[in-house]
Amino acid sequence: MKGYVMDPFFTPVSGFELPRFAGVPTFMRLPHVDFDHPRLGEVEIGLIGAPWDGGTTNRPGPRHGPRALRDASTMIRAQNGATCVRPFEAARCADMGDVGPNPASIPDSLARMQAFYGRVKAAGIRPLTAGGDHLCSLPILRALADTPLGMVHFDSHTDLFHSYFDGEMYTHGTPFRRAV
Repeated sequence: MKGYVMDPFFTPVSGFELPRFAGVPTFMRLPHVDFDHPRLGEVEIGLIGAPWDGGTTNRPGPRHGPRALRDASTMIRAQNGATCVRPFEAARCADMGDVGPNPASIPDSLARMQAFYGRVKAAGIRPLTAGGDHLCSLPILRALADTPLGMVHFDSHTDLFHSYFDGEMYTHGTPFRRAV
């Protein structure tokens, strides 16, 4: 994070410019920058959706998380009202869209996610991922394994099962066993 003077391109759209219920929803109303965008090289933090829950055994629905977070995040403002911190002056952030999973194939989805995050890494962008079931963590960790990495995983258990349901090695309960 380089501490830029706020670049209008990387500034969230203000509710005074466009009502918060209007426009194309992106995380925190940031610009959408994909791999073909001319300003890709300027992005420091890429917000990425992982709309996939093919590894879940109980509660499907995490695939809808990225879209719901984008919609909910339209209320976030460029400055925190309590702390007066303007986080978008600290780093150039953009919504990089969603990883394109295969809803009918766990192996193919994992390969697609790992390839996507390999491209994110090659572009020098630090990813911040939302959504998907816990198995989405595995291809991300694999793609970023040789880089400095921090991870926050919200869960009530560690997802370190060796296997799940008759020896299934790739489920929402096994990603961190597979990673180590």
